[in-house]
Amino acid sequence: MSNVLPRLGCGIGVMLAGCCLALASSAMASGITVLRVAAQEGTEPKFVPGPQGSVIGMCIDIMRAIERIAPGLRFEGHQQWMPLVRVLYEVSVGQQDAACGLQRTVERLPLYHFLDQELFIVNYVLVARADETAIINSWEDVRKLGPQAVLLTNRGFAATSFLEQLGGLQIDGSAASTAVNLQKLIAGRGRFFVHRTPGLQAILVHSGVAGKVRIMPTVMSRAPLYMALSRQLDPGVAERVRSALDQMARRGELDQLLRKWDQ
Repeated sequence: MSNVLPRLGCGIGVMLAGCCLALASSAMASGITVLRVAAQEGTEPKFVPGPQGSVIGMCIDIMRAIERIAPGLRFEGHQQWMPLVRVLYEVSVGQQDAACGLQRTVERLPLYHFLDQELFIVNYVLVARADETAIINSWEDVRKLGPQAVLLTNRGFAATSFLEQLGGLQIDGSAASTAVNLQKLIAGRGRFFVHRTPGLQAILVHSGVAGKVRIMPTVMSRAPLYMALSRQLDPGVAERVRSALDQMARRGELDQLLRKWDQ
Protein backbone atom coordinates (compact mmCIF):
# COMPACT_ATOMS: atom_id res chain seq x y z
CA MET A 1 0.00 0.00 0.00
CA SER A 2 2.82 2.42 0.82
CA ASN A 3 4.06 2.14 -2.77
CA VAL A 4 0.59 2.49 -4.30
CA LEU A 5 -0.14 6.01 -2.99
CA PRO A 6 2.96 7.66 -4.47
CA ARG A 7 2.22 6.01 -7.81
CA LEU A 8 -1.39 7.24 -7.66
CA GLY A 9 -0.24 10.79 -6.78
CA CYS A 10 2.21 10.77 -9.64
CA GLY A 11 -0.47 9.48 -12.02
CA ILE A 12 -2.92 12.21 -10.98
CA GLY A 13 -0.21 14.84 -11.41
CA VAL A 14 0.50 13.59 -14.92
CA MET A 15 -3.22 13.63 -15.76
CA LEU A 16 -3.62 17.23 -14.45
CA ALA A 17 -0.57 18.37 -16.36
CA GLY A 18 -1.95 16.73 -19.49
CA CYS A 19 -5.31 18.49 -19.01
CA CYS A 20 -3.62 21.88 -18.55
CA LEU A 21 -1.55 21.35 -21.68
CA ALA A 22 -4.67 20.34 -23.59
CA LEU A 23 -6.53 23.47 -22.45
CA ALA A 24 -3.60 25.70 -23.30
CA SER A 25 -3.27 24.06 -26.72
CA SER A 26 -7.00 24.51 -27.30
CA ALA A 27 -6.79 28.23 -26.44
CA MET A 28 -3.79 28.67 -28.73
CA ALA A 29 -5.50 26.79 -31.54
CA SER A 30 -8.64 28.92 -31.24
CA GLY A 31 -6.57 32.11 -31.30
CA ILE A 32 -8.17 33.37 -28.08
CA THR A 33 -6.23 35.46 -25.58
CA VAL A 34 -7.84 35.38 -22.12
CA LEU A 35 -7.58 38.43 -19.87
CA ARG A 36 -8.18 37.58 -16.22
CA VAL A 37 -10.31 40.08 -14.31
CA ALA A 38 -12.72 40.25 -11.35
CA ALA A 39 -15.82 42.22 -10.41
CA GLN A 40 -14.89 44.93 -7.91
CA GLU A 41 -17.13 45.04 -4.84
CA GLY A 42 -18.90 48.31 -4.01
CA THR A 43 -18.00 50.11 -7.24
CA GLU A 44 -21.38 50.72 -8.92
CA PRO A 45 -21.97 51.49 -11.76
CA LYS A 46 -18.73 49.78 -12.87
CA PHE A 47 -19.93 46.46 -11.47
CA VAL A 48 -23.53 46.00 -10.36
CA PRO A 49 -25.35 42.98 -8.85
CA GLY A 50 -27.60 41.62 -11.59
CA PRO A 51 -30.42 39.08 -11.82
CA GLN A 52 -29.89 35.52 -10.59
CA GLY A 53 -26.52 36.29 -9.05
CA SER A 54 -24.99 37.69 -12.21
CA VAL A 55 -22.75 40.75 -12.45
CA ILE A 56 -23.65 43.56 -14.84
CA GLY A 57 -22.49 47.16 -15.12
CA MET A 58 -20.58 49.65 -17.21
CA CYS A 59 -17.28 47.77 -17.04
CA ILE A 60 -18.98 44.54 -18.12
CA ASP A 61 -20.33 46.41 -21.15
CA ILE A 62 -16.90 47.88 -21.86
CA MET A 63 -15.29 44.43 -21.77
CA ARG A 64 -17.93 42.99 -24.11
CA ALA A 65 -17.40 45.88 -26.51
CA ILE A 66 -13.64 45.28 -26.51
CA GLU A 67 -14.28 41.59 -27.27
CA ARG A 68 -16.52 42.62 -30.18
CA ILE A 69 -13.96 45.05 -31.64
CA ALA A 70 -11.00 42.70 -31.01
CA PRO A 71 -12.51 39.19 -31.43
CA GLY A 72 -9.33 37.41 -30.31
CA LEU A 73 -9.62 38.85 -26.78
CA ARG A 74 -11.81 37.39 -24.05
CA PHE A 75 -12.28 38.63 -20.48
CA GLU A 76 -12.85 35.96 -17.84
CA GLY A 77 -13.58 36.25 -14.11
CA HIS A 78 -15.88 39.28 -14.22
CA GLN A 79 -18.70 37.25 -12.67
CA GLN A 80 -16.63 36.72 -9.50
CA TRP A 81 -16.86 39.42 -6.82
CA MET A 82 -13.65 40.51 -5.14
CA PRO A 83 -12.68 43.41 -2.81
CA LEU A 84 -10.92 46.20 -4.69
CA VAL A 85 -7.83 45.88 -2.48
CA ARG A 86 -7.41 42.27 -3.59
CA VAL A 87 -8.01 43.20 -7.25
CA LEU A 88 -5.30 45.86 -7.01
CA TYR A 89 -2.85 43.40 -5.49
CA GLU A 90 -3.50 40.62 -8.00
CA VAL A 91 -3.16 42.94 -11.00
CA SER A 92 0.08 44.37 -9.57
CA VAL A 93 1.68 40.91 -9.31
CA GLY A 94 0.27 39.57 -12.58
CA GLN A 95 -2.34 37.20 -11.12
CA GLN A 96 -4.97 39.27 -12.94
CA ASP A 97 -4.46 41.07 -16.25
CA ALA A 98 -6.70 44.14 -16.02
CA ALA A 99 -8.76 46.32 -13.70
CA CYS A 100 -11.50 48.43 -15.23
CA GLY A 101 -12.05 51.98 -14.04
CA LEU A 102 -9.15 52.92 -11.76
CA GLN A 103 -8.10 56.41 -10.81
CA ARG A 104 -4.53 57.18 -11.84
CA THR A 105 -2.56 58.21 -8.74
CA VAL A 106 1.12 58.75 -7.99
CA GLU A 107 1.18 55.63 -5.83
CA ARG A 108 -0.38 53.47 -8.54
CA LEU A 109 1.66 54.63 -11.54
CA PRO A 110 4.66 52.33 -10.88
CA LEU A 111 2.40 49.32 -10.29
CA TYR A 112 0.08 49.35 -13.30
CA HIS A 113 0.07 50.22 -16.98
CA PHE A 114 -2.69 52.82 -17.37
CA LEU A 115 -4.14 53.25 -20.85
CA ASP A 116 -4.55 56.90 -21.83
CA GLN A 117 -8.22 56.81 -22.85
CA GLU A 118 -10.56 58.03 -20.10
CA LEU A 119 -13.43 55.62 -19.50
CA PHE A 120 -15.53 58.16 -17.61
CA ILE A 121 -15.26 60.85 -14.94
CA VAL A 122 -16.49 60.42 -11.37
CA ASN A 123 -17.62 63.07 -8.88
CA TYR A 124 -16.59 62.73 -5.25
CA VAL A 125 -19.32 63.71 -2.80
CA LEU A 126 -20.07 63.38 0.90
CA VAL A 127 -22.66 61.05 2.38
CA ALA A 128 -24.02 62.19 5.76
CA ARG A 129 -26.61 60.98 8.22
CA ALA A 130 -30.11 62.12 7.35
CA ASP A 131 -30.17 64.65 10.22
CA GLU A 132 -26.86 66.33 9.27
CA THR A 133 -27.21 70.15 9.48
CA ALA A 134 -23.76 71.32 8.36
CA ILE A 135 -23.49 73.16 5.05
CA ILE A 136 -20.43 71.97 3.16
CA ASN A 137 -19.20 73.77 0.06
CA SER A 138 -15.49 72.93 0.26
CA TRP A 139 -12.92 70.84 2.09
CA GLU A 140 -12.14 73.90 4.19
CA ASP A 141 -15.71 73.77 5.52
CA VAL A 142 -14.98 70.22 6.66
CA ARG A 143 -11.75 71.32 8.38
CA LYS A 144 -13.65 74.03 10.28
CA LEU A 145 -15.85 71.37 11.87
CA GLY A 146 -12.83 70.24 13.89
CA PRO A 147 -11.25 66.89 14.71
CA GLN A 148 -14.61 65.19 15.24
CA ALA A 149 -15.47 65.58 11.54
CA VAL A 150 -14.01 62.22 10.57
CA LEU A 151 -14.15 61.30 6.89
CA LEU A 152 -14.77 57.62 6.19
CA THR A 153 -13.21 56.11 3.06
CA ASN A 154 -12.85 52.61 1.62
CA ARG A 155 -9.48 50.96 2.11
CA GLY A 156 -7.55 50.83 -1.15
CA PHE A 157 -9.71 53.42 -2.91
CA ALA A 158 -7.99 56.45 -4.41
CA ALA A 159 -10.05 58.82 -2.25
CA THR A 160 -7.94 58.00 0.82
CA SER A 161 -4.61 59.08 -0.65
CA PHE A 162 -6.23 62.12 -2.28
CA LEU A 163 -7.61 63.34 1.06
CA GLU A 164 -4.29 62.71 2.80
CA GLN A 165 -2.58 64.96 0.25
CA LEU A 166 -5.07 67.76 0.97
CA GLY A 167 -3.96 67.83 4.60
CA GLY A 168 -5.78 68.96 7.74
CA LEU A 169 -8.55 66.36 7.46
CA GLN A 170 -9.41 63.52 9.82
CA ILE A 171 -9.55 60.33 7.75
CA ASP A 172 -10.57 56.80 8.65
CA GLY A 173 -9.76 54.48 5.73
CA SER A 174 -9.79 51.23 7.69
CA ALA A 175 -13.02 49.71 6.35
CA ALA A 176 -12.72 47.44 3.31
CA SER A 177 -16.24 47.94 1.98
CA THR A 178 -18.88 50.57 1.35
CA ALA A 179 -21.44 48.60 3.37
CA VAL A 180 -19.24 48.68 6.48
CA ASN A 181 -18.57 52.40 6.12
CA LEU A 182 -22.27 53.17 5.78
CA GLN A 183 -22.96 51.30 9.01
CA LYS A 184 -20.09 53.16 10.72
CA LEU A 185 -21.59 56.44 9.48
CA ILE A 186 -25.03 55.58 10.86
CA ALA A 187 -23.46 54.54 14.17
CA GLY A 188 -21.73 57.92 14.47
CA ARG A 189 -18.20 56.60 13.98
CA GLY A 190 -17.64 59.17 11.24
CA ARG A 191 -19.20 62.50 10.24
CA PHE A 192 -19.15 61.88 6.47
CA PHE A 193 -18.50 59.04 4.05
CA VAL A 194 -16.54 60.06 0.95
CA HIS A 195 -17.59 58.20 -2.17
CA ARG A 196 -18.20 58.81 -5.85
CA THR A 197 -21.03 59.17 -8.30
CA PRO A 198 -22.48 57.94 -10.61
CA GLY A 199 -23.87 54.84 -8.91
CA LEU A 200 -23.91 56.03 -5.31
CA GLN A 201 -27.68 56.30 -4.93
CA ALA A 202 -28.04 52.71 -6.14
CA ILE A 203 -25.51 51.62 -3.51
CA LEU A 204 -27.54 53.31 -0.76
CA VAL A 205 -30.70 51.57 -1.94
CA HIS A 206 -29.05 48.15 -2.21
CA SER A 207 -27.53 48.60 1.25
CA GLY A 208 -30.93 49.42 2.78
CA VAL A 209 -29.79 52.76 4.22
CA ALA A 210 -31.38 55.22 1.77
CA GLY A 211 -33.69 56.65 4.44
CA LYS A 212 -30.99 56.92 7.09
CA VAL A 213 -28.34 58.82 5.12
CA ARG A 214 -28.29 61.40 2.34
CA ILE A 215 -25.92 62.54 -0.37
CA MET A 216 -24.71 66.09 0.20
CA PRO A 217 -25.29 68.34 -2.85
CA THR A 218 -21.76 69.71 -3.37
CA VAL A 219 -19.36 67.95 -5.74
CA MET A 220 -16.13 68.05 -3.75
CA SER A 221 -13.79 66.93 -6.56
CA ARG A 222 -13.75 65.15 -9.91
CA ALA A 223 -11.42 62.50 -11.33
CA PRO A 224 -11.16 60.45 -14.56
CA LEU A 225 -11.05 56.65 -14.42
CA TYR A 226 -8.93 54.49 -16.72
CA MET A 227 -8.33 50.89 -17.73
CA ALA A 228 -5.33 49.61 -15.78
CA LEU A 229 -3.36 46.63 -17.09
CA SER A 230 -0.83 44.39 -15.41
CA ARG A 231 2.74 45.35 -16.25
CA GLN A 232 3.33 41.63 -16.89
CA LEU A 233 0.75 41.61 -19.71
CA ASP A 234 2.11 41.10 -23.23
CA PRO A 235 2.58 44.54 -24.87
CA GLY A 236 0.86 43.33 -28.02
CA VAL A 237 -2.26 42.41 -26.05
CA ALA A 238 -2.16 45.76 -24.25
CA GLU A 239 -2.04 47.51 -27.62
CA ARG A 240 -5.12 45.63 -28.82
CA VAL A 241 -7.05 46.73 -25.72
CA ARG A 242 -5.87 50.31 -26.19
CA SER A 243 -6.90 50.33 -29.85
CA ALA A 244 -10.35 48.96 -29.02
CA LEU A 245 -10.94 51.63 -26.36
CA ASP A 246 -9.82 54.35 -28.76
CA GLN A 247 -12.36 53.10 -31.30
CA MET A 248 -15.09 53.12 -28.65
CA ALA A 249 -14.24 56.72 -27.76
CA ARG A 250 -14.25 57.87 -31.40
CA ARG A 251 -17.61 56.21 -32.02
CA GLY A 252 -19.14 57.73 -28.89
CA GLU A 253 -19.71 54.32 -27.29
CA LEU A 254 -18.12 55.26 -23.97
CA ASP A 255 -20.41 58.29 -23.68
CA GLN A 256 -23.41 56.11 -24.53
CA LEU A 257 -22.50 53.63 -21.82
CA LEU A 258 -22.10 56.38 -19.24
CA ARG A 259 -25.58 57.69 -20.06
CA LYS A 260 -26.92 54.16 -19.76
CA TRP A 261 -25.46 53.59 -16.29
CA ASP A 262 -25.66 57.13 -14.86
CA GLN A 263 -29.11 56.66 -13.39
